[in-house]
Amino acid sequence: MKFTELATTVREAISVRRVYAEPYERDGVVIIPAATVSGGAGGGNGHDEKGQEGEGGGFGVGARPVGAYVVKDAKVAWMPAVDVNRLLMTIASVLIVFLITRARIVKARAKAG
Repeated sequence: MKFTELATTVREAISVRRVYAEPYERDGVVIIPAATVSGGAGGGNGHDEKGQEGEGGGFGVGARPVGAYVVKDAKVAWMPAVDVNRLLMTIASVLIVFLITRARIVKARAKAG
């Protein structure tokens, strides 16, 4: 894939349409889902001793839901999405740091006393 083709593909992949989904309505309430979209790309070109040239590149895009705007009776409210996996990983990380720190404090007190 040529770099110019890659740039066009990336531009199409990372757009506002990826962040905000099409609104939908149910029972007089309009929902507009939203997501965080991130991506990265890289490319390059070069040639060898024989004079052969080449170029290439690649990109990746990731998205995760963050919430939705809810429009009801001409009022807009933000309803955040809860990422249970991220929440559990954060709790586990804090617990691990607590246990390691506690063990070191107990060990230090035993040496001092």
